[in-house]
Amino acid sequence: MHQEEAQPVKAALWMMGAIASFTLMAVAGRAIQVELSSFELMFWRSLVGFAIVLVLVMGLSRAGLRQLVPSAPGLHLARNVFHFAGQNLWFFGITVIPLAQLVALEFTSPIWVALLAPLLLGEALTRRKLAVAVLGFGGVLLVAQPGVQPLNAGHLAGMLAALCFALNVIFTKRIMRYDSVWCVLFWMTLSQTLFGLVLSFIGGFTWPSVALIPWLLVVGVTGLTAHFSLTSALGLAPASTVAPMEFARLPVIALVGVWLYAEGLDPLVFLGAAIIFSANWWNMRAGRPRPVGKEI
Repeated sequence: MHQEEAQPVKAALWMMGAIASFTLMAVAGRAIQVELSSFELMFWRSLVGFAIVLVLVMGLSRAGLRQLVPSAPGLHLARNVFHFAGQNLWFFGITVIPLAQLVALEFTSPIWVALLAPLLLGEALTRRKLAVAVLGFGGVLLVAQPGVQPLNAGHLAGMLAALCFALNVIFTKRIMRYDSVWCVLFWMTLSQTLFGLVLSFIGGFTWPSVALIPWLLVVGVTGLTAHFSLTSALGLAPASTVAPMEFARLPVIALVGVWLYAEGLDPLVFLGAAIIFSANWWNMRAGRPRPVGKEI
């Protein structure tokens, strides 16, 4: 994407939809994993998403099934492997550490995007983008407080999920040069349905109870809307601009943790969030194209 074509404000609006979807997904994920493993959760979530994508493509999209033929199958496979691994790690993490802490660890992902985008996307690693990433990470450290609390498998899962999500962003950005959003969502839901099914049978497949069905629908729908929103945002602005916008999810998920799960809320969460919001605003404002030849 050329600099003059970037639309960071529209990308930010799409990211608001992604934040709402990811938050609802976390709540549903915790409820589901009382009965099912993360692999089974991913199977049902992807199956619901695949059915919705197929119906929408056949019923509403003018391009129809033609747009589902991938231009770069290898990129789709790599993206979906990294996303599947990251999402399973993330769903595991929400069951063992507080939501705000997991999200804080997950938000090291934009730093990886900023560092990897020049190598994999050819984007420039400017001083501003690097400063935004460092500033945002400083806010995350205030929330996570590494060294103050004992670390466990949930913290490791959060860090590894962040790396997988960064690679997912990188590969999504490359795919969007060739394929449509519907193509990305179709192959994501189909491949991850198969991944989840195979791995579920290895561990012993469990059918969900009737009470769990509404939560499975929620996680399936929000999984789709989250990635539709994220992919749309990546089509409007560079990956290293879009990724830091998701930092706004931190105060939202922290309040959800307090409201639903009585998780402790440290004032540093809001201080860290303020720093993160400042970094996002700076990044978005600096990314707006300036008028040319206009006198004031």
